[in-house]
Amino acid sequence: MNKEIQKHKNAALIKAEAKRLGFSECGIAKAGFLEEEADHLENWLKQGMHGEMGYMANHFDKRLDPTKLVEGAKSVVVLSYNYFPEKDFSKQDTYKVAKYAYGEDYHYVIKRKLKDLVKFIQSEIGDVNGRVFVDSAPVMERQWAQKAGVGWIGKHSLLLNRQMGSFFFLSELIIDLELEADPPVKDFCGTCTRCIDACPTDAIPQKGVVDGSRCISYLTIELKDQIPTEFRGKMNDWIFGCDICQDVCPWNRFSKQHQTPEFNPHENLEGMTKNDWIELTEDVFKELFKKSAVKRTKFEGLQRNISFAQKK
Repeated sequence: MNKEIQKHKNAALIKAEAKRLGFSECGIAKAGFLEEEADHLENWLKQGMHGEMGYMANHFDKRLDPTKLVEGAKSVVVLSYNYFPEKDFSKQDTYKVAKYAYGEDYHYVIKRKLKDLVKFIQSEIGDVNGRVFVDSAPVMERQWAQKAGVGWIGKHSLLLNRQMGSFFFLSELIIDLELEADPPVKDFCGTCTRCIDACPTDAIPQKGVVDGSRCISYLTIELKDQIPTEFRGKMNDWIFGCDICQDVCPWNRFSKQHQTPEFNPHENLEGMTKNDWIELTEDVFKELFKKSAVKRTKFEGLQRNISFAQKK
């Protein structure tokens, strides 16, 4: 069979199975060095915008070159997975948790599906080697997603898609199989600056650049020290992550409710009042967030965030 036809056929096969497994989009990019992104990453790190996220400065070369993560890598398969919930608890007068953390930790849910996809590829196509990534290694996932045509990088630095907005997870397969690549899509943000204007901590100094050290998600999750007093009164009741820049984005009017039971919130999470959060015990914390990404902050970290959010 002609090589180009085979690359097309294999790509179509993988995309069909990804859809069957529940992934929203599947795009493919040719594996290679991310030359343009190298300068952006270097400047971002030099300006200290990674805050205490020291790991962002590690493995610089691996971050930019997938062949250093998977020997003989030929293709980067990028997949998106919807997590937009039925109910948005942030609209209630209470302390707020980012929507992605309502249900079971996405790392585990999506990794299981990715492993199923790899098994399918190996059984249907043959001896294909590679690795799966769910926000768990030095992979510049948004840049690869843009190259693979899954969406474009918005002014808030998150990936946007015309059909579903931005409330989705990204994951990747880096494999040594040559596949037909997809063309990138154009930027549809236009002159809109709603995400930049809405950020209460001024964490988006310029288009597509987020100063991680000022982002509410960083302050409530990654930062291990006390939250700097300059952010007092600016947290807008967020205690784990933040969705402000996504909530104001016009493209998210196209968000549709996810169909993944694992991402449904614990039944007791709905209706939590500010007082319930303030009086939260470690036992209730463990029960509420048994399988959730919120466990990352640990009980003490969440208590710190709640306490800081109270200070106006």
